[in-house]
This record gives sequence, C-alpha cells and structure tokens, in this order.
Amino acid sequence: MPQPSSRPVVVLGAGVLGRRIASVFLAGGYDVHIRDPSPQALSDASSYIDSHLQEFIAHTPSQRTGGTYQTFTEIPAAVSDAWLVVEAVPEKLPLKISTFAEVDRNAPADCIIASNSSSFKSRFMLDEVKPERRDRVLNMHFTMPPAIRTVELMTDGETSTKLFNLLTGVLKDCGMIPVTARRESTGFIFNRLWAAIKREIMFILAEDVSSPEEIDLLWGNMFQLPSSLPPCQLMDQIGLDTVAFIEDNYIQERGLDSRMTVDWLREKYISPGKLGLKSNKGGLYPPKSVETDVKDDEEVLYVLDVGLGSNNPDISFVPTAGRILKCHPSTGKVTTLVEGLSLPDGIDVSRTASRIFWTNMGRSTATNDGSVHSANLDGTYVRTLLPPGTVHTPKQLVVDDINKKVYFCDREGMGVHRVNFDGTDHEILVRTGSLDMPEERKDMTRWCVGITLDMDRGYIYWTQKGPSKSGQGRIFRAGIDIPAGQTADNRQDIEILLEELPEPIDLELDGEHQLLYWTDRGEHPTGCSLNRVDVSGKVDKAKLQSKKEILARQFHEPIGIKMDREKQVYVTDLGGSVYRVNDGKKTVIWRDNGCYTGIAIL
Repeated sequence: MPQPSSRPVVVLGAGVLGRRIASVFLAGGYDVHIRDPSPQALSDASSYIDSHLQEFIAHTPSQRTGGTYQTFTEIPAAVSDAWLVVEAVPEKLPLKISTFAEVDRNAPADCIIASNSSSFKSRFMLDEVKPERRDRVLNMHFTMPPAIRTVELMTDGETSTKLFNLLTGVLKDCGMIPVTARRESTGFIFNRLWAAIKREIMFILAEDVSSPEEIDLLWGNMFQLPSSLPPCQLMDQIGLDTVAFIEDNYIQERGLDSRMTVDWLREKYISPGKLGLKSNKGGLYPPKSVETDVKDDEEVLYVLDVGLGSNNPDISFVPTAGRILKCHPSTGKVTTLVEGLSLPDGIDVSRTASRIFWTNMGRSTATNDGSVHSANLDGTYVRTLLPPGTVHTPKQLVVDDINKKVYFCDREGMGVHRVNFDGTDHEILVRTGSLDMPEERKDMTRWCVGITLDMDRGYIYWTQKGPSKSGQGRIFRAGIDIPAGQTADNRQDIEILLEELPEPIDLELDGEHQLLYWTDRGEHPTGCSLNRVDVSGKVDKAKLQSKKEILARQFHEPIGIKMDREKQVYVTDLGGSVYRVNDGKKTVIWRDNGCYTGIAIL
C-alpha cells in the first residue's frame, strides 16, 4: 500500500465538487494537486479553497494545519508521484475511460485511482487500464462537503479489501463520514434509498392521495424531530414481525415480488427470533448490553454540546446541531450518542431506569417549542416525554429516581415543572409569570434556569437569573409539593435564599453536608465562577449572603454543574471546556471548539 502522508493526493477536475474534494484532503493535512484543463477553473478553485478551507478543517478530529496545494493543466505532471487520484470530471463515460487510461500510464504503479462518479460503476472505466492496476480502482462518491460529509466507497469488482480500511481511516481523519457498499450497486447506497422515496412520492401525488405540502409536513414530523429514529432503528423499534405483516398488505394489493423483501426478512431475522428491540436476540441491529453500572474507580460523563461552537461552522445548522456526548475522563475518550438536537440544555441520568433524560430549548430561545426526551445509556431508543411546544425553553433537568420523575425549569416559560419518566402527569410546581402578560414575559428576573432537589428534606431549589450580568440573580427554594389549597401561582412556601447575584445558572446540592453549589455566568470578578453556600439548619437570608463563597473563577460562561461520589464538582462552559474542581483546584478535563451546557455523571 502507498504511504499517504509523503505523497500528494490528486483531484482531476476543479469544478464545484472537485474544489470541495480538494479541500477535504487539504483539511486532513495532505498535500493536493488539482488538475483541470481550464486555467480559469483552477483560479476559481484556488479562490474557493483559500476562503473556505477553515470550514473543512473545523470538521476534522485534530483540526490540524491544512496541507498545501498546487494546480496543473496536464495530467502527467499532476499524477507523477500521486498515492491517490480522485477523478471528478464531467459524467461522460468516454471521457472517464480516457482519463483513467492517462492516469494509469503516468501514475506510480501503487497509486490508487478513485472515481467520484455517482452514475457509472468504476468497472466501466477500466477499458484501457492495465490488469495489474484494477485491484486499486474503486468508486469514492462525495456529495457536497462540508455541508454533507458522507462518502460512499464501492468496489470495481476486483478492488483489494485492504483499500477500504485504508481509505476509511484517511477520510475520517479528513472529517468525512465514509461508508462502504459491500458489492457493486447501481446508485450505491443512498441514491437507491432516495430513488425509492422519490418513486413512492410520485405514486402518492399521481394518485391524488396527498399534496407536496402535506408530504413534507409528515416527513418533517416523522423524521426530522430530535426524537426521530433512522429507518433501520425505527423498524427494530416497531418489530420486524410487524414490519413484515404491513408489507404483506402492499405485496398482495400491488402484486409485488416478496422474495427480496418479506421472504428475506422472515428467513434471516424473524424465523431465528430476531424481532428487534422486543427480542433479546436483537433485530437489524445486534442486541446491545445496556450499560447499567460503572466501575467504582471510573466516572462516566454525559455532556451536552448545544451546537453554538465553532465546531459547527455553518450557523444555519445551529437549530439541529446539538449533541449528547459520553466521556471517560480516565481515558479522554469522547463519543457522540445522540445528534440533531435543538439547543439541548439540561441532562441527568437515571440509574434505576438506565436512561438519559434531557431538555431541548427548541430551534430558538424566542420560540415556544421546547421539549423533553430520554434515551438508553448508549443513545438508542429515544423517547419524547414532552413534545415540542409543550414547554417554552426548558433548562436544567434533574432526576428523582425514587419516584420516577424528572424536574426542570422553563426559562421564558417562567416556571418549575416535573413529569413522570414516561411523560405522564406533567405538573407546573412554581409559576413566576404569565405568558399572556407582555410585561412579565420581558422581565428576566422571573426566568427560572437551574434546579436541584433535596429529597430527604423535601425541597426544590431553583435559580432566577435576571438580565445578563445584571447583579439581579436570585436563588429560591420551596417544598417538593404544592401546599394543599394553593397553586403554582400563589403558593406561600417559597423562600428566597440569595439575591443580588451576578447571574446564577445551574445548581447542585451536596445533601449529606447541606452545601448548595451553583455556576454563575455573570460579570467578573464574582461572576464566571463556581460558588457554594451552607444551607443547613434554619435559613437566615442575611447570614447566607455573608456565608457564600467562590470556589473557582475564570470560567468562560459556566453552565452545567454536577458532583461525583468523591464530592468533586464538574463544570461545563460555553467556551468549550469541561472542568473538575476539587478543593478549589480547577483542572481541565477536555477543551475544544464545542459549546457545552448540561452535564450528568454515572
């Protein structure tokens, strides 16, 4: 196999896609040769790369310095020392055949030749390629990076299997998401999926069953919500036996051939008992062992990336760029569990249910489209507790594992809520203002943000942050339940514990020692800090003001807070860092270009 790091990647074609493919490999640190017979096309490609390369680098794991590039008008000079040539010339088969022939004559013997074609299998381009080269030829189909980062690899019928492992690793280093078709397939993988979808939509429209607007409405609500499942996971959730029964109706009504659909499904999955999530044998996905516990000496962090960081360079994607990450601090390994979330903010973990619970603020904090969700600890089997619009802007969330409830604050909704793990019995426990009154909606001192529980003593604690860095923040507490005869609007048991805080955000309670912790994203020097106060015994507001202490400062707009079993406090901030604070010492667990809100520990 060639050594990728020491020789150039060559892109043949400097058009719209060719210059983007060149940017992909440059972002991965590779040197690139771009060949096009048109000097103007090469000039345009250079301008594009110079102004857009950072967008591609932002998607790479290491975000290293980009490689260098040169432009060529002739193939021989461009490919003379290439280890990989990617053909991106117009979709004309005779042109591709002659291009492959010229590359074969002039490139090193070990050079890999890949076609970006989505219309032609690479085997059709081999007429003039020497037989000994054919195990180093394949399709490598890009769509439109960096917006769409998937790349499909496909054999020419003779491609060495070693190439797929090599190129998969290279493409991942370049920030791409490679998949491999396991055999030759007209349309590769995605285009076959899309062809079937288009075909059925045209049937629906031709039969006058629905309209384009209704089809798009259904699609958005079925497949584009944060809780939506991709198709194979959805079939496993429904149950493969149920999927087969449904398909039987279509087969019978339309006279379709069942051999490659339900007959195959019943033989390979249903008969052996692989029915999906309801089967311990799995389904289309293999059975997964649910992670129910962690070694005593190991902490697992669940962290929310709200999607506002520079790791998401296209701000038009912010409404669906949120993620749930899982991190092992001992190894530094970070994996993405759930993607496509709308401004996630609060997260907690239930040990008894072995599930993650989180809030989404919605596509914009100004819109009333917040929601609450849960998933298995590995990010599968996403469930919606409260659908978008049930709450306005839900923020920090905490789990009550004893009573199977989650509690959360609704910021612009001006309230404290709770709901059962299954989404039933949604209650508002504290209401600080009315959405029907514009003057109250604009009053940020009414906005509820952070929340924590003291189940032993029967208290809810929450923050009302006030305007940004205003010094009007407050921390309250009240009973877990609304007193008899009172309501969320007029309950009389609410106590104000602290006021005139810079901008208090999330809360955490050390119940054993009755120490209340909070993050504050207000103005320095007292803001952008981790704070603590002793709330044991009879509460005296004046004494609390004097007893509060700053444990650590100089965060970059801290949000999330969680305490582990050793009483170490973890803090996340919008500046892209996760910290551990122990006895006033602040340690960075990891730092990148993300933008972090909630944190949970298992």
